[in-house]
Amino acid sequence: MSTSGFTNEQETYLKAFISGLNQGQNLPHLGQDAEGRFTHEEEETVHGTPVDELSREELIKHEQNGLDCWDAIMTNGLRNEFPKDGDIFRYKFHGLFYVAPAQDSFMLRCRIAGGALSTYQFRGLAEMAQDWGPGHADLTTRANLQIRELEPKNCANVLMKLADLGLTSQGSGADNVRNITATPTTGFDPDELIDVLPYARAMHYYILKNRDLYGLPRKFNISYDSGGGISTCADTNDIGFYAVRVGENDEGVEPGVYFRMQLCGITGHEQFASDCGVLLTPAETIPVAAALMRVFIENGDRTNRKKARLKYLVDEWGFDKTLAETEKKMTFDLRYFPLEKCEPAKPKDKQGYLGIHPQSDGLNYVGVLTPVGRVTVPQMLALADIADEFGRGEIRLTVWQNLLIPGIPDDKLQDALTAIQATGLSHQNSTIKGGLIACTGSRGCKYAAADTKGNAVDLGNHLADRMILDQPINIHLTGCHHSCAQHYIGDIGMMGTKVKSESGESLDGYNIVLGGGVDDQQAIAREIWKSIPATEIQPLVEKLLCAYLANREDNESFAAFSRRLTPEEIRSLTEEAKTGEAAA
Repeated sequence: MSTSGFTNEQETYLKAFISGLNQGQNLPHLGQDAEGRFTHEEEETVHGTPVDELSREELIKHEQNGLDCWDAIMTNGLRNEFPKDGDIFRYKFHGLFYVAPAQDSFMLRCRIAGGALSTYQFRGLAEMAQDWGPGHADLTTRANLQIRELEPKNCANVLMKLADLGLTSQGSGADNVRNITATPTTGFDPDELIDVLPYARAMHYYILKNRDLYGLPRKFNISYDSGGGISTCADTNDIGFYAVRVGENDEGVEPGVYFRMQLCGITGHEQFASDCGVLLTPAETIPVAAALMRVFIENGDRTNRKKARLKYLVDEWGFDKTLAETEKKMTFDLRYFPLEKCEPAKPKDKQGYLGIHPQSDGLNYVGVLTPVGRVTVPQMLALADIADEFGRGEIRLTVWQNLLIPGIPDDKLQDALTAIQATGLSHQNSTIKGGLIACTGSRGCKYAAADTKGNAVDLGNHLADRMILDQPINIHLTGCHHSCAQHYIGDIGMMGTKVKSESGESLDGYNIVLGGGVDDQQAIAREIWKSIPATEIQPLVEKLLCAYLANREDNESFAAFSRRLTPEEIRSLTEEAKTGEAAA
């Protein structure tokens, strides 16, 4: 036995190990420099950014991964206490948003891949809204669903019930990949090129199962467009995959259906995604997106939250370097193919998801109008019954805050429509109300400067009572610059702001932009009016639409009308417009 405290075998191993360290390159001892001086530890960094330069949110993530706050959720739940300090941000990794001071409660945001729900899941969400929430749920602009007014004591139960339903909210908030969206009619759309729901679901699960894809520099959006006539606003995403058909060509690419990859959509920053020249097979979309996200994780800005989206990394690097770095993380080469050699995309049908439509299998789907996305528990339960009795037991959510019931045969169609009408909802496409979109607003969000949902409903009712439009129009009301309702892509977009009255009182108001659109009608809306009090938007929009009807050329759309004229001309025509006469 050795007197050193080690066995002979251990001493032999240690001597060999130390000898190996000192051989060959005259290496210093561990922790020492070449002169034998002990060195200081290297500065701690997060993907190359020194810790003392990290933004507040990055420091919170560095202290503890947001996925690891389950103990806090349980402990706070037992005490019925809200989280404090960094845990407020970490809760968002589980889809729980503490929305004080607007409401002293939580909002739950789910993850619903491609917006596709079984009626079992839809009923379960209704039960959650009834048992722990406010008796209603909100459909979102990411084909998702939110439940509000949750107490801390119920948070763990909420998350466990989601799991029991086969759903999750993991990563639906904070700096993570948000809900994966897909064309809502995919799988039964007669005009689509490919069913994209399997790929949206595969992307959803890939993200859930890879821990390193959580805690990006900022949020990240991915969308799949099936190539049909219904939009999912893929060009507003960080990655938009657009299905295209490639015919015979001289580029060496086999004819068939592929995806074009568009990058860096962020309409809140007034930018759409741009085609980057890459053509992918359906199966390639997931590894390419994963590689690109990992490039973003390693190189995105973690010091300035305003510059931390993918757009700003690509602005700095350009497409060539970004794609070259992405390719380094892949086992195959990217395929480049000219966009103009793909077959032209089918034009999108604005509000075409509402009403009765034939499916590719001979059945029908019905698009149901849910005003600004709010549905009550009784309505949810009734819609689930309708989908079971007359459809195929499925409900699809859209990015337009409405829903679809697919799989209805012709002989059951009238009974289904009667049942939908009995819920207080309608399947009929309203050219005004059908395109009305609003974020949560100041009743439920601390950032919002106006009651967007309330103002939107009132505006829709006001306009519908006074005029009939022969073309659909989209009106988007968002509460703040975060633009959750994507006001820049609306025919008419409004962003909440505070307005001072003559007496100095702070009032809800809006900045108003016109002429936005997506896909084949793509445009960022231009600001026409600033700081309009909320009480004045109804007569202003009414006069604006009357000016449009009286002054449009031929069958000109509102978007084309508002883009053709200067802001000064629009304001002048609106001021001069007479309501009532030109509106009918």
